[in-house]
Amino acid sequence: MNKTMIVAIDGPAGAGKSTVAKTLARKLGFLHIDTGAMYRAVTLAALRRKTDLRDDGELEKIARESKIELKPGEPEGRVFLNGEDVSREIRTPEVTQASAHIANSVPVRKILVARQQQMGREDSAPYGGAVLEGRDIGTDVFPGAQYKFYLDASVEMRAKRRLKDLEKVGVVTTLEKVVEDVKARDERDIRRPVGGLRKTPESIVMDHSHLSVEESAEELYQFIRQHPC
Repeated sequence: MNKTMIVAIDGPAGAGKSTVAKTLARKLGFLHIDTGAMYRAVTLAALRRKTDLRDDGELEKIARESKIELKPGEPEGRVFLNGEDVSREIRTPEVTQASAHIANSVPVRKILVARQQQMGREDSAPYGGAVLEGRDIGTDVFPGAQYKFYLDASVEMRAKRRLKDLEKVGVVTTLEKVVEDVKARDERDIRRPVGGLRKTPESIVMDHSHLSVEESAEELYQFIRQHPC
């Protein structure tokens, strides 16, 4: 494998990208870069400062000043904002809803994409490569990635996964409500003016609605092994 191999995993919210990416990175021995967590961390910082989420100037300042660290952990990786472990705080419904504004901020995206590219090129060197997941990894962040996967799953399955995640952090809601939220999120993600959800012509599309995280990661792992670049 090349010294700085990049595996890009894109797809809609709730398709299991983050957990599959983490598992795949472990199988490959690569660095896992949770790009979504980086946007959520900036969102949390903005909410704590009671920042107007439409003020790109303030959001850019927050993104530039925020020190975001991603560290391995079990069962999930840990996310640190300015030295504080915010792994649970960034997964609340409030942060999830507000993160849409952050993701649409062009200045913020430029800052975080640059950091992600640096991490993929430099921080991943000791590991031999990196696995990143999001909506625009294969299109905007690493258009030259050696492997591009588009991980999909049904709305119902994605809603069930999201409901379990919410229950883990003590959020009480219903499956019906989460289904509606997932549908609305899909619409927003597709229509985003920047960093929108898209496939590339070379993306390998896989529907993993009925596969476990381990099975999904294994399928991607075997594809990479069988198609060395």
